[in-house]
Amino acid sequence: MRRRKAKKITVLPDPRFQDAQVTKFVNNLMYDGKKSLAFKIFYDAIDIVEKKIEDVSGLETFKKALENVAPPVEVRSRRVGGATFQIPTPVRESRKNSLAMKWLIGYARKRNEKTMAGKLASEIIAASKEEGAAYKKKEDTLRMAEANKAFSHFRF
Repeated sequence: MRRRKAKKITVLPDPRFQDAQVTKFVNNLMYDGKKSLAFKIFYDAIDIVEKKIEDVSGLETFKKALENVAPPVEVRSRRVGGATFQIPTPVRESRKNSLAMKWLIGYARKRNEKTMAGKLASEIIAASKEEGAAYKKKEDTLRMAEANKAFSHFRF
């Protein structure tokens, strides 16, 4: 490789839960640099989750949802000869988390509810129960990798 490896930027923990993963999630949720608004949306969503599910804390439900949505394998396109193959490859831990966050946020935005906090809360609850659109995306990714398992010997 010609270039040096990029430095990992350390993310400061969030003010309420002291968790760096929450800050990364909020950074993905943020639009136009409005971080305080993104934090407000996230904290409101966690409060809604706590109201709906009494026996577990909102942060634990959020972590369980992220864990349920994170894909262990994904397919990548690779040209071999004249054909393009979908090759299943294992996913790094950091990419697993970022994919899970992006999917949760993306499918929460597409939901039909009043506020973004409500949309995010219901998507988190659904993902923690292994249902909802973000979990379905993970299942589809796994199914795609399983279908193309025969091409895994082309892995780079």
